[in-house]
Amino acid sequence: MKIDWSPLESELRLWRSQALSLPIWWRDDDAISRTDALDQLASLAAQTQMPIHIAVIPDHITPSLRPLLAQHPLLVPVVHGWRHVSHAPDGQKNAEFGHTRPDGGPELKRAMDEMDRHFGADLIKMFVPPWNRISDDLVSKLSTLGYSSLSTYGPRKQVFAAPKLIQINTHIDPIFWRGDRGLCDPELLISGITTTLKDRREGRTDATEPLGLLTHHLVHTADIWSFSADLMLVLLEGGAVPADIRALAQPSLSPNI
Repeated sequence: MKIDWSPLESELRLWRSQALSLPIWWRDDDAISRTDALDQLASLAAQTQMPIHIAVIPDHITPSLRPLLAQHPLLVPVVHGWRHVSHAPDGQKNAEFGHTRPDGGPELKRAMDEMDRHFGADLIKMFVPPWNRISDDLVSKLSTLGYSSLSTYGPRKQVFAAPKLIQINTHIDPIFWRGDRGLCDPELLISGITTTLKDRREGRTDATEPLGLLTHHLVHTADIWSFSADLMLVLLEGGAVPADIRALAQPSLSPNI
């Protein structure tokens, strides 16, 4: 597939000409076990030299996952819900933690305990709510349960989602979820990424938030794999730098960041 990257490359030249810093990061959701797709993701991490933050579903972890992540230090575990089951009321969008319910807080605690047991110091204590939705009352509880960061989708409205809880979102999703689940139209994807960067450069959104790619290795087509790898290379060659998410996602960060 031939893709015209020139609109994005032109925007990246503007960033370089203005000496602007562009931190980037990569999050991939729904890991529970070692699969051929996860092995391919590990190869992409090595090819691009980009850490990939693997959002792991705690209640479904299988014994094969820990050795793979230990073997590939560029694959970094974060917490992806508890069971990835929707509890949304009828007629509302899917969400595991998007609505107030008695089990919400205890499940967040079990999720952290389970991930800590499996991954220990390798774990970044970031909470990634399934379907990128979480209620405000649960956001306010995350830091008291041991979480230091929250990641959903779209430009963050503030640096801290709650006291001692930094928000680090994703902004680029190449999957056509409402269609055939293949690659979205590359022209539209690149236009959207370029607009996202322009909004940052011109001060409409937070230019300090790492620009995040969101992928789902278990459902990738060949075109999605290729686009994801090429996008990272275009960004890196255009002056972007991998964000140190582990350093950013520390509970000791000042709210004045």
